[in-house]
This record gives sequence, C-alpha cells and structure tokens, in this order.
Amino acid sequence: MQIRYYKNEILAGLVSSIAIIPEVMGFALVAKFDPIAGLYTAFILGLIAALFGGRAGLVSAAAGSMAVVAVHLSISHGTQYVLAAGILAGILQIIFGLLRLGKWVRMIPQTAIFGFVNGLAIVIFSSQLQFFASEGVAMYVIVGLTMAIMLILPKFSRILPAGLVAIVLLGLGVYFLQINTKTIGDLGSLNGGLPHFSLPDVPLNFETLQVIWPYSLILALVGLIETLLTLSVMDEMQKTRGNSNKECIAQGLGNSVCGFFGAMSGCVMIGQSIINATSGGIGRISSAMAAIFVLIFVVSIPEVISKIPMGVLVGIMFIVSLKTFEWASISRLRSMKKSDILILLLVTIITVVFDLAIAVIIGVIIAALVFAYQQAKITTTTILESDGTKVYKLKGPLFFGSSVGFVHDLFDVENDPQNVVIDFSEARVMDSSGVDAIDKLTKKYLDMHKSLKLRHLSEDCKDALRLAKKYCTYEIDDPSYKVARDL
Repeated sequence: MQIRYYKNEILAGLVSSIAIIPEVMGFALVAKFDPIAGLYTAFILGLIAALFGGRAGLVSAAAGSMAVVAVHLSISHGTQYVLAAGILAGILQIIFGLLRLGKWVRMIPQTAIFGFVNGLAIVIFSSQLQFFASEGVAMYVIVGLTMAIMLILPKFSRILPAGLVAIVLLGLGVYFLQINTKTIGDLGSLNGGLPHFSLPDVPLNFETLQVIWPYSLILALVGLIETLLTLSVMDEMQKTRGNSNKECIAQGLGNSVCGFFGAMSGCVMIGQSIINATSGGIGRISSAMAAIFVLIFVVSIPEVISKIPMGVLVGIMFIVSLKTFEWASISRLRSMKKSDILILLLVTIITVVFDLAIAVIIGVIIAALVFAYQQAKITTTTILESDGTKVYKLKGPLFFGSSVGFVHDLFDVENDPQNVVIDFSEARVMDSSGVDAIDKLTKKYLDMHKSLKLRHLSEDCKDALRLAKKYCTYEIDDPSYKVARDL
C-alpha cells in the first residue's frame, strides 16, 4: 500500500510538472521576463508551498493573474522592480496569515465561488486556443487523441496517470513519425542552471517603496484570493478542509524567496492542482515532486521536454477546463434567487474579461448589498396596556440598512400617549447606525415631552447610547446578553 501511494504521488507530480512548464513560460513572457524565470518560480514557490502550505496536493507556480499585474511595473520600471515588489508582496501575505485574515475567504458567497470556477474554466479553455494558430490537422488530431486517452483510460486502469500515458505515447509518436507540429520548445529555451541568490538591482530608498508598494499590495491580494478560492474548491472536491492562514504564510514565504532568486511572483494554480488530484496526487509529496521535476527538467533534460507536442498539453488542459467548470451551477439556476444568478453570471463574466480579484471583490460587494437590502426589514406590533402605555414590540435587525425606516416610519410620535415602551426582545441592534437611530428617536419623544422606556435592550447597547442612556429608563428584568457585534 505504501509503495502504491508513493508511486501515485511521484507520477502525479511528474504529470503536473509537465503541465506547468508551458503555462509558466507563457506567463513569464507576459510579464516581460525570460521564460526561465517562470520555471524558477514553479520550483521555488512550488516547493515551499508544498512543504509548508495549508493543504496537501496544491500546485503553486507563476500565475497569469499575477503576470497581468506585474507587466505594468515591468514596462515602466523594469523587471528588477517587479522582483522587489514580489518580495514586499510576500511579506504582506505573511502578515495576512499571521493576522489570521485567511479565514475571511469564508465570507465569499458560494455563488461568487461558482462564478470564479466557471470563469476560470473558460479562461483555461480559451487560453489554449492560441496554440492552434497556423497549425495543421496534426494539432487537432493530437488534441483529440489526448482527450480520448484522458477520458477513456481511467475507466479501465489507474495504474498510470492518463495524462502521463498521453504525453509519453503521443510524444514518442510525433518524434518517430517526424510529425511537424508545435512543441514546448517553440515557446522559448528551457536551458538553465540552478537559480542563484541576488538582491534586486533597485535603489533601497523611500522612492523605490513608493513605486512598488501599490503593485505589491495588488500582487499580494490577487495571489491570496486565487490561492484561497482554489483551496476552497479543492476542499469541496476532496471533502476535506485546509488551513487558509497557513497557506497565506507559505505563499508569502515562497514569493519573498522567489524575489531573491530572479523568479517572478506566483500563487496556487487551479488547473495544475486539479491535474495533480485527478492523477492520484493527494499528499505533499506529489506537489513537492512537481516542483522538483521542473528543476530537474531545466537542469538535466531540457532538450527532451522541449520535444513534447503542445497538442498533448492543450488536450490535457481542455479536460481540466471541463472538470473545473461547475456544471451543477447551471442546473441550479432555476432554483436560485435572481440576485444569486446575477452574482454568478457577473463574477463569471468579469473573471473572463477583466481579472479574478476584481470579479470576486465585485461579487462580494453585490452579495453584501443584496443581503443588507433583504435584511433591512424591521417591523413593529403595538399593544395598549391597561394604564394607557403604548408598547411597540420590534422584530428584525436594527442596522444601517433599517435605521432610516426605524426613525421615520415605525413610530407615531405625535399621536402616541404620554408613556411609550419599545420592546427589543425580538430585535437586535447590529451596529452604530442602529444605536444612533435609537438616540434620534429618543430625541423625538423628548421634544414632545413624552416618557420613553426601552425594554430588553442589551447592556453594551445601553452603554453606547447617548440621549437614551441619560433620559430613558430600563426594565430591571432586562436580560444580560451580548449584541451581534460580539458574536
């Protein structure tokens, strides 16, 4: 059993490493780096994140979302400034992890995650189409055969990963039959030695910090958003739970080290992580071996790897795209609320057209606004007691969304009797806007020279009140409970 486990881990790492190479080389070119810089990132960040990350089996390397951010700084100031920005971005990611901010990924609604996954699947698929340019029938045949192997072979045997079988068989076939088709080597040279330590060649002064810090912050956030969303997706796929804060620290450490070895910034790659998982990689060995294999290929056999047909990798990525897309989200559209459908579609479209980080942030904002609108409903029922006191019994949350209606619509201050009671037993004061609304309502009753009593109001809410605490009285049997902000 142990032998089979290690075999699966090593072979899964091998498949993932080969799938990493063309992507990271392409991302390096986007960021105006030499292709070798992307390969170094796959090794350094990949190994550190594999060993110290918050979830086993995740594959980290140079990412397209990070390259898009870095290219602007690279064009305006040069790649050395990008390396410096990557170091600072890594430090920020470590700080995020130490402050345990990774848990806030749980605040991202499920519909936004569906949109992210679907958008990323479309991006993965569309990014492969460029390799068909100026290609003949051979490319289409190789892609088709690869996809057939990926889909059919696992139904009969899982001794070897289907992706590895496709790479070996079709790679040998193309080589010996001398088929003219695009290979990994056409993207750029894989030749390179071991990465070496060097400080980024930038002035160590405040002016440099002013230039790089905006990019560092964006790099840190984009990297963590993509990483933590991928972690959540893999949690869902494998029915386990990773440690988001630990992953933040590992990503930050890896990105900082990358900057000192001439490598660009990166994050977890969802496509390669899924390839790793579907190839049998479930532990840290598989993702660590993926990183190690990349370095072995670069140092020892770059000419062999450069002969692998791009059609094989395109076919593998097409299958990854199909498996990444959340097909169940389509069937759920009928039962979803209109607001959830809007968030899902909007995040998907923005992920495809613009950027993942922007898409997720907009999705969270819309979800928060929709939630606030839906919850901004506070109602009252009134009771007239035997002594003529009018009791307003509140129901619902009192916060910024419902505070205006609370002050202006729920109470008949002018026509109310001399003695009024507001019962908060079925209401919750959620924020300072709610507290301020109580003060404003209190002032209205005071101006009319009427007595106002607040019933079942929590102690910390009483402490926050200004006018009401001074002029209103409270029932002695008020329960002592904490308000929502302490939960």
